[in-house]
Amino acid sequence: MTVTDLPPVHECTVEGCSYNHDTACHAGAISVTGANAGCGTFIQLGTDGGLTQNVAFVGACHRADCIHNQDLECHAEFIRVGAGADPADCLTFQRA
Repeated sequence: MTVTDLPPVHECTVEGCSYNHDTACHAGAISVTGANAGCGTFIQLGTDGGLTQNVAFVGACHRADCIHNQDLECHAEFIRVGAGADPADCLTFQRA
């Protein structure tokens, strides 16, 4: 897998994240981590951040128990991020 093969963040519905603009993630890459497959890049600063384009990819996934995870890399076609158990979770996560 190369950087250009990383799955994109197709949609983010998290309110208040500095990287979320109009349901599009503007971080260069996110990490999925934690007990609830949370977006480790989620941050509430009250200021806009990130890139001018919607180009977010999944840079790393620490949830080895997800069916999309192979060698700690996400192999889903794309992911969605939104409120789950935490304010920002990978909604594409599926336990293997």
